[in-house]
Amino acid sequence: MTAQDIIAAYFNAFNAGDGAAMLALVSDDVEHHVNQGEIRRGRAAFAAFCAHMGVSYREQLSDLVIFATADGARAAAEFTVHGTYLQTDPGLPEAHGQSYRLPAGSFFTLADGRITRITTYYNLQDWIAQVSP
Repeated sequence: MTAQDIIAAYFNAFNAGDGAAMLALVSDDVEHHVNQGEIRRGRAAFAAFCAHMGVSYREQLSDLVIFATADGARAAAEFTVHGTYLQTDPGLPEAHGQSYRLPAGSFFTLADGRITRITTYYNLQDWIAQVSP
């Protein structure tokens, strides 16, 4: 699979809510850099993050555009997140099933057919404004 194929499969699995398929695409030592938080290292930490997200948020991504370097070592994606805030996340506004929509982007490093780094960015203040009363 090419880098673009791997990233497309990752986002297809995300949209399908298939955490196992997402985990199959990342390396054992994957580094997950989140927009506002500490780096999560390792597949287990990434799996815990995905499980938490599945409880607190329901999200679908659209308008996906994937870019990759010629050597397949790096890739990026731009997309729109369409979500529902299901369960209050500590330190964030209270959840009441609010809907939100915001642009986001992810950057990836790949090696040996697996994703070794995921870095995702979005405007947290925009999200907070959308879910706040």
